[in-house]
Amino acid sequence: MPIDLKKYILEVKDFPKPGVGFKDITPIVQDAEAFGFVVNEMAAWARVRTPDIIVGIESRGFLFGAALARELKLGMTIIRKKGKLPRETVSIEAPNEYAVEHFEMHRDAVKPGQRVLIVDDLIATGSSSSSAIKLVRKLEGNVVGFAAVVALGFLGGEANIGKACPDVDVLALVRY
Repeated sequence: MPIDLKKYILEVKDFPKPGVGFKDITPIVQDAEAFGFVVNEMAAWARVRTPDIIVGIESRGFLFGAALARELKLGMTIIRKKGKLPRETVSIEAPNEYAVEHFEMHRDAVKPGQRVLIVDDLIATGSSSSSAIKLVRKLEGNVVGFAAVVALGFLGGEANIGKACPDVDVLALVRY
């Protein structure tokens, strides 16, 4: 039975800066039924794409990515912000709506040709999402999809991912 996930997403006004309405998805994770619904929906979508590994983006992408990997009986690896990983890394510039950051992965996180499904909590402008896809491709991974709980449609992120990475399917369970 479908769940209205918008009932679980709280808007925090003026965070992280004035004028921004931050979409807080933590109530979804706090509710077993809502969290299970998200994982089940992502899993159903992911199964037909037959990923070999899940990649979660720091930090809320880890929550959904880990649960999805467990559901699909797959391993998971991570994308972190620069300087957070202890071994040899590959990095890429990852601009977002607030700043220009850098994403990193361990050099051995994805094997060449491995089918990768990337997970995050939210798609805003699509810049970070596209950067994550490009980072996995630097490791010669085959990105078979990008899944998120929320897409802020008014920022055009899904369309921007489509322009930057037209061969990658995108899933967003909730759109604003």
